[in-house]
Amino acid sequence: MTETATDSGRFPDFPAPRSGNNPFEPPPGLLEMHDPDKPIRRVTIWDGTTPWLVTSHAAQRTLLMDPRLSAGIGKPGYPHTTEAMKAHAAEMRPSINNTDGPEHARWRRMLTSSFTRHRMEKLRPEIQQITDDLIDKMLAGPNPTELNEALSLPLPSLMICALLGVPYEDHDFFQEHAGVVNAVNKTPEESAATNAALLKYIGGLIEKKMDDPQEDVLSDLGARVKEGVLKMDEAAPLGHILLVAGHDTSANMITLGTALLLQHPEQLAALREHSDDPKYVVNAVEELLRYLTIPHLLARRAVAEDIEFGGETIRAGEGIIASLPAANWDADAFPEPGVLELARTASHHHAFGWGPHQCVGQQLARIELHVVFSTLFRRIPTLRLATSVAELRFKEDSQAYGIYELPVAW
Repeated sequence: MTETATDSGRFPDFPAPRSGNNPFEPPPGLLEMHDPDKPIRRVTIWDGTTPWLVTSHAAQRTLLMDPRLSAGIGKPGYPHTTEAMKAHAAEMRPSINNTDGPEHARWRRMLTSSFTRHRMEKLRPEIQQITDDLIDKMLAGPNPTELNEALSLPLPSLMICALLGVPYEDHDFFQEHAGVVNAVNKTPEESAATNAALLKYIGGLIEKKMDDPQEDVLSDLGARVKEGVLKMDEAAPLGHILLVAGHDTSANMITLGTALLLQHPEQLAALREHSDDPKYVVNAVEELLRYLTIPHLLARRAVAEDIEFGGETIRAGEGIIASLPAANWDADAFPEPGVLELARTASHHHAFGWGPHQCVGQQLARIELHVVFSTLFRRIPTLRLATSVAELRFKEDSQAYGIYELPVAW
């Protein structure tokens, strides 16, 4: 069987545009590609190449575990997200996000002890205190206020700074650069400049911690550099990845999740009613993660060996995009996926990816979200949008979906 183009001679574009009627749900064009009998099909991306798109939840679980797929962004056929990524792919050093097999396992082992569920659970009281302090400050400040600045960005930034050993007073610097890292339309020159600035910054912190180690991840990386296990030009990119991913995706999830809940008053009332029930809050967060899927343009792989799948022959040197939002709205895995149901059991979602490259910091993100969504609406029961959804700017131009500003009042 061979995938054929549309009558226009072109495969459907990916990503498809979001709907103005409901920008919280995946693009209608993406959802229209769901077909139980056709879990994989070709699409056209920004550079005119035609990788395979995987929309099925089950198919993603199979393919993202297949060792014949590679996360190496310099591999032939890799479907790059941006022009900047493609321009710099060949010079990217190996790290946790672009290696496979034993090499990837080596990188991941360096971080797993820092982000275990048990260790993250021990941070819950601190996360709760920071959340309450930020809400206190928010209530004492101007009304309306902007939620990103008041809560969504400070909370995960404070936590990742504490874990990594990064001074929080530098948050304006790394938050600005994180925005460039995730921007779809950044130029290769902008990408190179922002990566160089972040690597220099993280490298400088690691060097200081080699002489004065603390109980944090950058000190652990510095110790490995001193032992000869890591080189500095390996340690700094690893810290860069953790710093950017560790605050930006959680911040977007807090803002986007808050806006979504404010559009579903019955579900919000149920969350407020059950805010002291940990099991309900856990389910609610998993459902919000499923529904919204912040890394909306991932996951991407290069094909290293021919694969027969779904009636198609996927050739070595071709690319695959496993659309995480599509899997999370697959009716075979989540009946009535367009219905937000906070009591739903949705923990099998792919919002953190699937397979060896699942997000290493997902347990920290979950706990931050448990605390925020069980606290915010209990502390501020009259919270509401201070503008219309139509006036919000959604981050279709970012690799991490979200909302640029969310004015709220109470």
